Amino acid sequence: MLTKEEFIAKAHDIFAGCSRNRVSVPGSGELMLFDQPLIGFASAIDPIFDQYMSPEIIGSMFKPPREWLPEGRTVVSFFLPHTREVRISNREEKDYPSMPWLYGRYEGQNFIGHYMKTLSRVLEEEGIKTCVPWMDDRFEKEPMPVSGDDGDDFHMNSSWSERHVAYACGLGTFGLSRGLITEAGMAGRLTSMILSVEYKPDIRPYTEVYEYCIGCGACARRCPAQAISLNYGKNNVKCNAFLDRVKEQEAPRYGCGKCQIGVPCEYRRP
Repeated sequence: MLTKEEFIAKAHDIFAGCSRNRVSVPGSGELMLFDQPLIGFASAIDPIFDQYMSPEIIGSMFKPPREWLPEGRTVVSFFLPHTREVRISNREEKDYPSMPWLYGRYEGQNFIGHYMKTLSRVLEEEGIKTCVPWMDDRFEKEPMPVSGDDGDDFHMNSSWSERHVAYACGLGTFGLSRGLITEAGMAGRLTSMILSVEYKPDIRPYTEVYEYCIGCGACARRCPAQAISLNYGKNNVKCNAFLDRVKEQEAPRYGCGKCQIGVPCEYRRP
């Protein structure tokens, strides 16, 4: 059975060997989408996962790890930071996402799916059962309408949340834009898996949900949809309306990421 250190080394080796991380982007040539991932660990029976079923956090749809994998002992979260080239391209475009960023969102998510499938297959060969919830047929989500000082909004009730799982695994805390601030910043993508093997959980080096956010408001100033405010945070209705307009122009690609770029938490913890 793989040790925790051997698991991390294998996960990094498989990541490095996945050619789909390099794509050809019109106007930019060949680009690497992601740098090596940060990896965090939590116990599958950590009480925090039961807390996530609260409507104030995620909601009743959330399924704790052992509902996904009854043999589950460990939850592993991965943060894949976007490369400098992808990030810089999206800084230069002021009011519209850059093409490399759109490829990072669409082709990048396809790459992550391939990475998770490959890693899962290798682990299964080592006798470790796995589950990747967002790729499971049981995964579901439902927007829950809410209203507030910033107008109509919605809260996403879902059966799994990559950001909350990453928080549980010690990778980072939330920011004003509701993204996750890690030691490698916010500009990147998250994924996770549940394992049947028990690894020592990582210590969460924080106690507050927004501990890494310095409240500077840079993400609000960067947002082309004016969907972020210092008083309210992010309004999902406004954000999604902008994303829908981008998708109308760029389908199947979509995205924005302006709140993650050109801010103190872009590529580091401020």
